[in-house]
Formats: sequence, C-alpha cells, structure tokens
Amino acid sequence: MKAIMVLFDSLNRHMLPPYGGNYVVAPNFTRLAERTVTYDNSWIGSMPCIPARRELHTGRYNFLHRGWGPLEPFDDSMPEMLKSSGVYTHLVTDHQHYFEDGGATFHTRYSSWEFFRGQEGDAWKGHVGDPQIPDVLVAIDKPMWRQDWVNRTYLATEAEQPQTRTFDAGLDFMRVNAGQDRWFLQIETFDPHEPFFTQQHYKDLYPHDYDGPHFDWPAYAPATHGEDVLAHARAEYAALVSMCDRSLGRVLDAMDELGLWDDTMLIVCTDHGFLLGEHGWWAKNLQPFYNEIARTPLFVWDPRGRRRGERSDAFVQMIDMPATLLDLFGVARTPDMQGMPIRAGAGGSRGRGLFGAFGAHVCVTDGRYVYMRASTSTENGPLYEYTLMPTRIWRRFSVEELAGATLAEPFSFTKGLRTLRVPGFTYGDLQRFGTLLYDLAADPGQQSPIEDEAVELAMIARLLDLMRQTDAPPEQFARLGLPREGAPTRAHLAARGSAPARRDDPAPAARERVEAGDA
Repeated sequence: MKAIMVLFDSLNRHMLPPYGGNYVVAPNFTRLAERTVTYDNSWIGSMPCIPARRELHTGRYNFLHRGWGPLEPFDDSMPEMLKSSGVYTHLVTDHQHYFEDGGATFHTRYSSWEFFRGQEGDAWKGHVGDPQIPDVLVAIDKPMWRQDWVNRTYLATEAEQPQTRTFDAGLDFMRVNAGQDRWFLQIETFDPHEPFFTQQHYKDLYPHDYDGPHFDWPAYAPATHGEDVLAHARAEYAALVSMCDRSLGRVLDAMDELGLWDDTMLIVCTDHGFLLGEHGWWAKNLQPFYNEIARTPLFVWDPRGRRRGERSDAFVQMIDMPATLLDLFGVARTPDMQGMPIRAGAGGSRGRGLFGAFGAHVCVTDGRYVYMRASTSTENGPLYEYTLMPTRIWRRFSVEELAGATLAEPFSFTKGLRTLRVPGFTYGDLQRFGTLLYDLAADPGQQSPIEDEAVELAMIARLLDLMRQTDAPPEQFARLGLPREGAPTRAHLAARGSAPARRDDPAPAARERVEAGDA
C-alpha cells in the first residue's frame, strides 16, 4: 500500500463545486469527487495552522493545553511512527511556518523533505532597500508584509511560484517511486492562504468591477469595506483556488498515468477555512469559528473499499487523519491518540468533536448543533500553556513569560513528564461575543443563535465528556464556568442575549498580538 495526502491551507469548502459552490472555476475538484468519497461532516479541531498540524501528527486535540508551538518531546508523530515501521515518508511543502521557531520539529519527523521558498513574507530574499509597493487598500503592519513584496519580484511566472514547485516535487516523487511499496507522500501547499497572489490568467476567470487600490491580503479585522471590495477579495481568493485546482489536476493525472489508484490511498484536505466578509469579518482567530472556518472539505479514496463518487455524513476531524494512515499500513495507534481510522466511507465512532483555539471559545458539535462556550471570566482566566518547547510562531518565549513558569504535574499523554506551566493569553476578548448555540438544520448560515435550555445542557454534557477525555487542565473548566466532575445543571447555562454578536473591531491588544505573530 501507498498513500498520498494533498494538504491545502485555508481552503473554503463552501466555494468548491462538490459542496455547492458555483463561483470558483475548479473542474478538478469536481473530478476528484467523482473518484473519492466526499465527506459532508468534516470539522476542524485545533486552530490555526501549526496547531492543526500537531493534530495531524499526534491524533490529539492541541488547543486546550497549548497555542502555536512545535511538537513536544512526548508527542507521538504519525510520520515518524510510519518511518520507524518501515514506511518511507516524504514531505514536499512551501509552508514556511515549519521553518520558524514555532514549527521547527515537524518536518524532521519524515524520512526526507523538500521546502520551496517565497510564501507570505517568508524571510527568503535579502533586500536592504524597500521594495516597490503599489498603492494598497490595506497595509499589513508587520515585517513579513514588506518581505512579501520583496519575494514577489522573484515569482514572476506560475512556474516560479512556490505552489507549482511544491507540486512539481510531489509529482517527481510519485514518478520515481510508483513501482515501490509502502510509502507516504505529503504534498502540502500554503495556498490558498492569504495573500491571494497568483497570475493574471487565473484572475481573468473572475471579471468584476473594481478600480480601487491593490488588495489581495485582508487584515484580521472586521470587514467594514463596501461590496465592491468584498467582491474583489473573493475574486482574488477564487483565482488562487483555481490555481490550486490546476495543481490538484496534475496529481490526478499522475494517478491515472502511473496506475496508482489500485494500491494508493488519496486524501485531499485542509486545516481550516477563511472568512471573506461573511458574518462581517475577514480571516479567522478574532471572531467565533463559524462554519466558513470550522467545516472543512475532505475527499478520501481508499483502495481497500474502492468507494467512489459517493458522499458520507460520517463525523471526521484532523485527529482522524493519522489514525487512518497508520491503519492503512498496519501500524498500531498509540494509547494517547484520540482519532479513529476512516475506512470505507465511515468515520470514527465519536459522532461529535471539539474545536477551537487556545484561550478562545471551546466548541463542540455533533453535526446538527454547534455550541461555542465562552469564558465566564472578564479576564478570560485562569489560562496556562503547558510545554517543554517554549517557542511561539516567530519567537522564543520571553524571559518575562518564563519568569512566571512553574512545573505542572504530568498529563495522561506526557508519558510521565512534567511540563512548564506558563501564564497564557489569547487574541483578546472573544468572550464579548458570549456563548453561542446554533441549530445548523434550521440555520445553516449561523445567522441567529438559539436559546434552548435542553439542547444547551446536552451540548455542555458532550463538551465536558470530550474535555475530560482530553485530560483538559483544571483551569479550562474554571474559565468556562463548568464542573470538572459531575453533570452540568441549569446553573451552568450561559447567560445569553438575543442581539447578534458584535462586529466592531477587537481590542487593540488583540490586534497587536496578531500582528506580532503570537498565534
């Protein structure tokens, strides 16, 4: 057996043709759906990029104990487990966050890896002088924005773009190794993550009226611009998705050419979505994790079951991906893994799952209801991170942060190790949105939170069950106003107003942390 995973970043399910999208030109996603099982109940786990990839390696929820950070010494890594069991694992990627402080232990878990430079302000080309930058609608106030304009001068053609070079390398691996057995190839591109940088022939697929300043990189903020700006941003995003579609088509062509469908699993997935003005917001992280972010596309071809052109409503999350790949190669999961294998169109046995980001809403869904539990504390605390690898996305933990650290008792998954317990923070006052409960059957667009005591109590019970299974820290229960033991009661129901969530700008401190890269 062999396996290929094509992992996109920030790929919006609702814009793809197999999920009802009629705007994006993506014939190869339609072709993919004809050759695979399309999952209708696939959800995020830990947000954002690198926390999701920790789940891909470990099969465990990450966000209740840690924000953005590397694999820990006690983490079980799926690619490393495969490698140790005689399965050759290869990563081709342009995802620059693997090569920064907060992601530096992921790529070395594979047998071999290749990295292609230039995405989103990757510290790649050295220009002391400022690059030429056109008039822009929004200037992202961080060094990576300036660096991105330096990088773009070296990416004049589609062949030079990191996405293309990443897929070139993946196709090379497929052709060289098609006749070999027991390998796993991960083709991972940062696209269609912002900035939405692509070539003109993709932009030409989406004619629209816009004569404003250059705009292909939304800030993480409320979308207060006019409809012309929203339409332009969606067109720029769609153009990049069409480029992703072309790259996907090259993989499907190679599967045909090399006869790989008979013995090669194919998984096509993403880490999360991205808001393009829906709910009055751009991007992610500073607002509740609405379905545009939380509900993800997933396509799986399993040569053992040979189901194609079908749909499945089985409940699936990122934590199920490592279990699925280990199962394919006959490698046992570790006791610490929470995910379940996906086989023959089925999902795991859970039927429900947690999702969220460190210090934000803690969410649970069963596919019908989505419950987003906010902190009941105005200080959003207590809140601690647990780590033996004290780095964030672009930096090490500061001396001041570590000065407040203590040693915590081991968790069930730390293999007897005590970790540093460091005072944590989140992006800001997400609790100002309050606790939210949505009925997706009646309100799939999540426009009107409901108030239903019986449903809320049932969802709290599911939330608590999963938090306990995850060995969540005691303070996570405290900040949510929920019992660490026992059943929830009416006293634990959140006070909720009928007004919609506020769409004004988040607290300045929260914006500053995003700009500083404290993801």
